[in-house]
Amino acid sequence: MGRSVELARRVLDKLRAALRALKPGRPYHAQWFVTSRCNYRCRGCDVWLRQSSRPRELDADDIKEGLRELEKLGVVELVITGGNPLLREDIGEIVREASRRFLTTVYDNGSLAADKIDELKHADFVAISLDSLRPELNDYIKGVKGAWGRAVRSIMVLKEEGLTPVVSAMISQLNLTEIVDFSRYWASRGVPVIYCLYYYDPFSEGLFGIGREVDELAIRDRGLAAKVFAELEALRSKECPLIWVPNRTLRATRLLFEHGIRTWACTALSSFIMIDERGRVSGCHCKPPVGSVFEINDIW
Repeated sequence: MGRSVELARRVLDKLRAALRALKPGRPYHAQWFVTSRCNYRCRGCDVWLRQSSRPRELDADDIKEGLRELEKLGVVELVITGGNPLLREDIGEIVREASRRFLTTVYDNGSLAADKIDELKHADFVAISLDSLRPELNDYIKGVKGAWGRAVRSIMVLKEEGLTPVVSAMISQLNLTEIVDFSRYWASRGVPVIYCLYYYDPFSEGLFGIGREVDELAIRDRGLAAKVFAELEALRSKECPLIWVPNRTLRATRLLFEHGIRTWACTALSSFIMIDERGRVSGCHCKPPVGSVFEINDIW
């Protein structure tokens, strides 16, 4: 309990500092894909298809230099992802340095976090990828047997160790009907929930691909999707503040499915950026790189 309270205080202090440090017209959020290596075979992802036995990725010293450049730019919130970043032997060193400078989230597919507590202890949040309450469906989506059990174990161990796990679900046609109950289940157990939508752009010529075309994942029932997002918005408003997706985002997604209306503007590069394992920077993985993280302050 003491460690959890200490972590909560630390996060609040960092949030206050982050708000003070915001720079108008500069990105405040960055996602760094520190490796393309992955130990899962997720059906909606192609990162694991592109991994090499000799990956081209920055070492810890280069990443630390890049983190300093991001801080100078005005970034206050950092997501460390991949691939699976916990496959890096130096991930503890990277997380420790990142957490000194940013509100830091580290992603894991659920396979390694339970055994990497020491490496993760400085992270503000640890996002665990989990897509269903049904083990067989989750394992099917992840492409690895036992994935559900390992993810749930990681969530429980992180909580026991005083860290803050966050369940990250990819919403697709396969789990659309259960996502409301899924969210209620984890929120009722004190675990925040966030989402991404399955998405594939066959015409993307961006920085890198993180999706592949899978018909069974594509959301075809737009009416049902609109209903689900309306229910999520109501659930968040009435009983589940631990759904960590703003109501305006849930509402905008509902309108997209309901009327085909996009009610938001893209803020890639103006609010957020992405960096790949080689240090190349883009506003979004769908967009071409604009330069290197080491020259980012010369770009803005």
